[in-house]
Amino acid sequence: MATPLATCTKEEQRSVIGFLSSEGVKPIEINRPMKVQYGDACLSLQQVHEWTRKFMNGSSSVTDSPRPGQAHRVVTPEVIAAAGAIVKEIRRVTVKEIAAHRDMSHGSAHHIVRDIYLYIFKVFI
Repeated sequence: MATPLATCTKEEQRSVIGFLSSEGVKPIEINRPMKVQYGDACLSLQQVHEWTRKFMNGSSSVTDSPRPGQAHRVVTPEVIAAAGAIVKEIRRVTVKEIAAHRDMSHGSAHHIVRDIYLYIFKVFI
């Protein structure tokens, strides 16, 4: 019996699913040996069914497709430094003004001020 893998990625498991589904192996028969090999990191039976269906419908990609409405990264080190500079320059600036100045959401600006700077600055909400 093979030793369980210490590390694996979802993409590697999806490649196995793609290969075995192209050979005509049923999802339940794919999932059983994968559970032994990948242990707790194994994809669920439902995910094996879903990826088998995708591969049988002609998909060849093992990566997740981008989802609509997925958040974009706004809180970058550059934005954090810029927000800090705004607060140092204008001591009585509001979170709303920081958000407007940096063209980001109120929530992202609030996250920078409250969670990243940890109340170093007294910023008016």
